[in-house]
Amino acid sequence: MKMNGPMSKRYFVQISTDPDVDPLNCAVHMACPTQALTDGYFVHVFFTSHSMKVLQVAYVDAQDEKASQPPGQCSAMTHTLIDGAEGIYCSTGSQSAIGVTPDNAHKVLAGGCELN
Repeated sequence: MKMNGPMSKRYFVQISTDPDVDPLNCAVHMACPTQALTDGYFVHVFFTSHSMKVLQVAYVDAQDEKASQPPGQCSAMTHTLIDGAEGIYCSTGSQSAIGVTPDNAHKVLAGGCELN
């Protein structure tokens, strides 16, 4: 396993796939930064528009079946990103487009998710 330090790689990953349009592609896009975190690298993730649905509590559990993944796989990737990413980013407009507001974010988003 790589150690985070001055020589460690840093990744900035943009996820833009709407999981309702292409759930498997969205799962693959989640797997890449998740693997980088697992390997010990610094990761920042930017979710654009409807891709941030995968951060919603009500959505993430249903993603496995839609993406033909083993039960819990997509949820595990989401929580790995939430727990390990240096930053999770999304525009305010993208958040509001799917119903996330500053007032409801703590209820709507998966536990521990703090968007920048």
